[in-house]
Amino acid sequence: MGDLKELNKESTLSKHKKICQGNFKVSVLSVTHYCDHLREKGFQGGGMNGTAIENFVCVIYNVSFMNCTWQVGTTAPGDTQYFLYWKSSRKEDFMECQNYVKDNYGRHTGCRFQNVTIENKMAHFLVNKSRNGQNIQSYKKKIALYKIEKLTPPLNVTVNCTGILHGCEIQWRPPRTSHVKRDACFKYEIVIENTADPEENTKDASKTKRNITGRFYIFQNFNAQKRYKVRIRATDNGCLVSTNWGDWSTPVEFGREHLTSASGYSLVLPLVVTASLIFFLCTVRTCLKIISAPVPQPKDPFHESSPMNFQHLVYIYLAHWRNTQFHPVLPISHKPSLQQCCA
Repeated sequence: MGDLKELNKESTLSKHKKICQGNFKVSVLSVTHYCDHLREKGFQGGGMNGTAIENFVCVIYNVSFMNCTWQVGTTAPGDTQYFLYWKSSRKEDFMECQNYVKDNYGRHTGCRFQNVTIENKMAHFLVNKSRNGQNIQSYKKKIALYKIEKLTPPLNVTVNCTGILHGCEIQWRPPRTSHVKRDACFKYEIVIENTADPEENTKDASKTKRNITGRFYIFQNFNAQKRYKVRIRATDNGCLVSTNWGDWSTPVEFGREHLTSASGYSLVLPLVVTASLIFFLCTVRTCLKIISAPVPQPKDPFHESSPMNFQHLVYIYLAHWRNTQFHPVLPISHKPSLQQCCA
């Protein structure tokens, strides 16, 4: 912590201390406007020659992550340790790296940062001496953050080959950044490849490249019987954007195989949905029948009689009445037949 306070104190004092390097006047930690050609050069402080870090490189990726890497000085002792400090503007204080990358010997050879915002900031980097007190050279560098950003791929790449005669419309959205809001700040390289198709005995593959500034492209001479894939990447178009090409988008395939699979899928999907719906309705109906079925009640033999029991009683009464009116009373053991009762 003490080293960091001394470093920030030194940074404040150095704003007023000028040194002469060749025919140009420069500040120790900040470069004046008349030294533009030195803005992104690395400065080495006093110490043993060859002990300062080499090949210092920083890259911003995925909008807000930054990695910085370097190599150990060629004449630095084996136990040399480096410490990286940085600040995103001249008015801020230096902060030490919190997430170092180490080599097999435990030496710091890089640092990972999170939540980095670009805007129009010029970042100051300093790799300072080791804690064991060795007299090694310090390293200072000033970088415009937007220049080291690796642009993300363009978003939502889609291909529509149905509404255009003999062509396909390819659309996309700009890459994600933390500081650019205008679509016109990007230009794109679009690559369309006619891939080989073993089923059609097509061995040769062709490629189409175009640099455009809009957010869509019309691919002419489209052949629905061929297979294609498209990739897109972005770069600067006159704004504060890195002039390096960004990452490629994931290839999007279209053409014969794409259309065949899409049409087959569109035919199978309704059948699957319909069958699933019918099965679901039948299952629900069966369950409802089981749930709503009435529970049979036990019969009371003393208060309820079935229709057959009532008919039997009427039959006995009529038979007895006819026999007593027109025939002599028969013994109980002689049971008249139905023909006799109805004669």
